[in-house]
Amino acid sequence: MVKVLFVCTGNICRSPTAEGVFRHLAERAGLGGHVIADSAGTHGYHVGEPPDPRTQAAALARGVDLSTLRARKVAAADFTRFDLILAMDQGHLAQLRRLAPAGATAALRLFLDDAPGLEGREVPDPYYGGADGFEEVLDLCEAGSRGLLDRLSRECRFPIRESMG
Repeated sequence: MVKVLFVCTGNICRSPTAEGVFRHLAERAGLGGHVIADSAGTHGYHVGEPPDPRTQAAALARGVDLSTLRARKVAAADFTRFDLILAMDQGHLAQLRRLAPAGATAALRLFLDDAPGLEGREVPDPYYGGADGFEEVLDLCEAGSRGLLDRLSRECRFPIRESMG
């Protein structure tokens, strides 16, 4: 079992999208029983709130339901509870490194580092833009999730049942 935490600023746009897309693709690939996904924010602006309505609508149009997710803030326990904590951008990654307590065991990385051709790229914040920004986030979350699931299936020898495409 691999436990993955996706992190953005307020946990209402990028990280819940990544969580939902990752879970959806993991289920389609037959890996749902091998991975646990969650999301959180570096800030507590929206704790307890559902994902942004625009985020939910864009995801649902692709068959990913985010309606049950609720925002939360990254906690010290997350650094040992999860195997992998994936930041949506460099600012989040730097903040996670500062927040990591002594004894932290989770690997900290950028989310898109496993997406072929997108290594080192950030997932842009769509909050202040139009609908196209939410579509771009979904595209990137799909690419990042496919890459991550491919890596996990190789490294952990999880059998992929069907295409994630």
